[in-house]
Amino acid sequence: MPVLPGPPPVEITLRRSAQARRFSLRVSRLDGRVTLTVPLRAREAEALAFARDQEGWIRNALLEVPETAPVGFGTLLPVEGRRLVVRPGAGRSVRIEDDSLLVPGEPEAVAARLSAFLRTRARDSLAAACDRHAAMLGRRYLRLTLRDTRSRWGSCTVDGSLMFSWRLILAPPEVLDYVAAHEVAHLAEMNHSPAFWEVVRRLMPAYAPHRTWLRRHGQALHGFRFGD
Repeated sequence: MPVLPGPPPVEITLRRSAQARRFSLRVSRLDGRVTLTVPLRAREAEALAFARDQEGWIRNALLEVPETAPVGFGTLLPVEGRRLVVRPGAGRSVRIEDDSLLVPGEPEAVAARLSAFLRTRARDSLAAACDRHAAMLGRRYLRLTLRDTRSRWGSCTVDGSLMFSWRLILAPPEVLDYVAAHEVAHLAEMNHSPAFWEVVRRLMPAYAPHRTWLRRHGQALHGFRFGD
């Protein structure tokens, strides 16, 4: 893998593309990966020279990548719009009590236990929201699945399958509800046309602030590492 000399050194992923007509750089805001896309016949030396010319831009973009941190005891974790402190708990189940997220077991198991707890909570909340919006729209969806997606918060296929990022449970409930409404609206309009946004507005008239919140703060939800 090519490296841009430091300090600190920056690894660059070189991607050749038949569609590329010029060099282009991308810095992922999720994990800081630097990707240099080049035409199929381009020489690697020319590509690296291009990257060196853009070093200032690359390093400035890397400064904007949110820091990530492993989840464990003491972590301040947002859950459904509340900031909770992860603390040791008794018993066998994870539970919320006052301003605490109580997790039983050894410290090394905290992240996995929390991930399972949050996924279950996310599924319940998203299923309830999708059922409500689908009923209002008079449509039915085929299935609902959860993933830890990095590029999108949700999707809807032509057969009516809905997919969501389970990390939506870390956002305020209204934001999760907006994403559910957005994807259910695709059951009627498989596009982002004015007609689609009219459907979204019918399902959630005041959706705009929640869409803005996700654009401004959504990336931070990927900063919590659950060891998966």
